Amino acid sequence: MESQKSQSIAPRRSVQIKNSNGSLQLVFSHPIITPTGELKTKRFYLSTGQYDTPLGRHQASTLAAKIQRDIDYGEFDASLVKYKPAASLTTVTPITSVPPSAAPQFDLGELWEKYTEFKKPQISPSTYAVDYRKYRNHIASLPTKNLDDAIAIRDYLVQNLSANAAKRTLTNINACCDWALNSQLIESNPFQNMAKDIQTPKSESVEYEINPFTREERDIIITAFEESKLYSYYAPLVKFLFFTGCRPSEAIALQWKHISERYITFEQAITISTKGLALKNGLKTQNQRRFPINSQQREILDSIKPENCNPDDFIFRSKKGGIVDFGDFLNHAWKGYKNHRGTHIDGIVTQLVKQGVVSEYRKPYQCRHTFITLCLEADIDAKDVGRWVGNSPEIIYKHYAGNKRNLQVPEI
Repeated sequence: MESQKSQSIAPRRSVQIKNSNGSLQLVFSHPIITPTGELKTKRFYLSTGQYDTPLGRHQASTLAAKIQRDIDYGEFDASLVKYKPAASLTTVTPITSVPPSAAPQFDLGELWEKYTEFKKPQISPSTYAVDYRKYRNHIASLPTKNLDDAIAIRDYLVQNLSANAAKRTLTNINACCDWALNSQLIESNPFQNMAKDIQTPKSESVEYEINPFTREERDIIITAFEESKLYSYYAPLVKFLFFTGCRPSEAIALQWKHISERYITFEQAITISTKGLALKNGLKTQNQRRFPINSQQREILDSIKPENCNPDDFIFRSKKGGIVDFGDFLNHAWKGYKNHRGTHIDGIVTQLVKQGVVSEYRKPYQCRHTFITLCLEADIDAKDVGRWVGNSPEIIYKHYAGNKRNLQVPEI
């Protein structure tokens, strides 16, 4: 095959040796001419057929020097045929093995589908239905899914997603390609170590996501839901979230049998599965917890409790009487949505932000953070608050104490 000459307009880059799951590969960039006649720089990944041992390193270094020499003298073969090792990593090749040249070439989308099918029995239904679908959608939107374009894929994700989302997506793509490499579907993983180069702003880290509403903002939001012509049926749920600090998935899963004269018992949660909403026993950090009922919670529950209710009936219901779909609540009543004409219809909290009575938009999970923060401002001991909401005192001190707006250093 005719060699492709290097171009003087591109800077020379050295051939690097990298460990890929115990075997050595060469990584380098070199200009190529595309079938359309366009000049572009391509990232090459070449398996050396050597393990990461002193002998393997020596052999890989020899091959790297050969490639570097060809690049320097304009004799580089972009097909890589002249550089591929004659022998594989093992001295005996099974008769059933497929030669590298005959191995099928998978793009990133195809690899992701195979990877998620492999992982499906090992992960929770909600992780598969929500997180993996999200990454699949990000991959589907890529302008290219060719593994040779890994750098272009990284740059596209960084430019079109938040730093946090881009980092998580690349981390999962890297895990997918590691699996594909170990499954002998690809010869190398071009996404290795890419995610670590993305700097995530502190505001996007878990520790800094706590941004509670003020007491005044809380009351304004509750009143707006109560007075809404479209979403007033959600008002009891919003009040309950603000006045108990429970997780939304815990509130939606409550049944009347969980309410006694003195306590609310949280012992299950609603999750998302491939078949829709599902009820799961146990909570995020514990099997069960009891929350003492005060007059605020009693008033909320009494206002919606039907006469002769079935103990197995869910407390909070959708407009049609079914289980509350929290995604629908978030994307319609709370935040807003785009209609079929592409017009954005504001949800209640979004409207309040535009009116200037709520300082900034925050997700419903901040109802939990608001309850915890207001309890700390009322000088409730962190151990008690943690017991009510299902967090350890250490978590309360670490993540919430700094959000006490009236926290002052005492005179000692």
